[in-house]
Amino acid sequence: MPKSESYERLGAKVLSLPDVIAQSVGFMGPVFSSAFVIPLVVGVISASGKGGGVASPLSVIIAGVGVFALGWIVSSYAKEVHAAGSLYDYVTRGLGKRVGTAAGWLYYGGVVVLLVGLLLLIGGYLQSTIASEFKVSPLPSWVWTAIVIALIAAILYFGVRLSTRTQLALALVSIVVLTIFFITVIVKLGSANSVKPFEPSSSADGWSGIFFGVLYGVLLFVGFETAANLAEETPKPRREIPIAVMTTAGIATAIYLLATYVEVAGFHYSLKAITAAASAPLFALGAAKSAGGYGGTWIDRLLELVVLFDMLAVAIGCAVSASRGIFAMARDRRIPAPLARTSKRHGSPLGAGAFVIGAAIVVLLINQFWTSLFALPATPHYFALFAWGSTFGGFALVVVYLLMCVGSLRSFATSRRRVSIVVSAVVGIVITGGAIFGSFYKVTSPTIEAPYYALALLCIGFASTYVLRARESASTHLADLTTEAAR
Repeated sequence: MPKSESYERLGAKVLSLPDVIAQSVGFMGPVFSSAFVIPLVVGVISASGKGGGVASPLSVIIAGVGVFALGWIVSSYAKEVHAAGSLYDYVTRGLGKRVGTAAGWLYYGGVVVLLVGLLLLIGGYLQSTIASEFKVSPLPSWVWTAIVIALIAAILYFGVRLSTRTQLALALVSIVVLTIFFITVIVKLGSANSVKPFEPSSSADGWSGIFFGVLYGVLLFVGFETAANLAEETPKPRREIPIAVMTTAGIATAIYLLATYVEVAGFHYSLKAITAAASAPLFALGAAKSAGGYGGTWIDRLLELVVLFDMLAVAIGCAVSASRGIFAMARDRRIPAPLARTSKRHGSPLGAGAFVIGAAIVVLLINQFWTSLFALPATPHYFALFAWGSTFGGFALVVVYLLMCVGSLRSFATSRRRVSIVVSAVVGIVITGGAIFGSFYKVTSPTIEAPYYALALLCIGFASTYVLRARESASTHLADLTTEAAR
């Protein structure tokens, strides 16, 4: 058995509860999702053409229940496993090393693909927003993306506390501003407020449409569990990681419920009006009253700014999560060992961080020189790559959630919590299975290719277990990374 000293280590345990909450909330990006993803839940931009419609808040409530079930399973594992690998370690405990390794490849591969696509979107968003608002274009989109990549590289290198505090500041400001705006819209609606969005009959497709909204609604919450990746750098992970995961699920459900109601009521419960503004409903609501909105020029600009803040928080959250997970897998020799190298000065995952930044640079070059890759008609190439990458990443994480739920039935078979685990696992399997179905149903090319590529990566990860000489997981070998809770 290898000595404990042979296992690479991250830096000091310096994170507090707000830090780990910031990681989950930052990764999830509730403001960004409220701005661009809710039309998918409503059904006005989904490939299936179905969604919750006017009753979309019901879809969010049901999706939130499913996410709480997933959160209960994550929290149960987090009380026992305190390593940086989180879901990779959880699936390993439930379904064995080979499936766990494959899940790790898929999970962290999905996060990296999600990150690199988002970085391209941030560059394009900055360039197009500045050009449209101020009629100038000081830098092309690829330069903005390169600047953000450099910023994230520095944040990763100088330690996890800088990462989480940056996310906390960005996410807090953006959430507060968005919440105030939503409350303002509700106040201005006055007597036009209604309980319609909470009535199943309001959905054009009835319960069928509401449940299609749930399939897409689950994607709003992707990343809510990523606080678990910071367990190794948290002094009290057994207590604080479960609190962070469940708190994030609660915060997200509240924000998405408020956002969905406002985006339905704000357009006077008209699917036609929502469809007309589907590309950016939040900004349509922030427009001047003469344009059918509830704000004005400076309100819209403020919303554009906080959406940017939230996008940056998501990017940092993805980078932190991916670097910690890749480090954990490399430490266990599930992937090449050099990726487990750490900075002696800051304790940050140097090898894994370099891989993440390198992947971002490669994709930036692809965006510039291979403009036919996953291209969409009448759409900037950076957005086409983002759409494909977000589909890949969301699908990858949902598949791993499903594997975690299945594995939990074995992991906690003799636990005193087994009844709640079984209930949570069944709910989680149904919700994630539905989301996986939604990733294929009527989706067109090239987006439909994303889940197939993700499944190919899962198979490659499984095959790697026959090639790489893995060692015992640090989460089971190192005493401070595991707690055998009373079963």
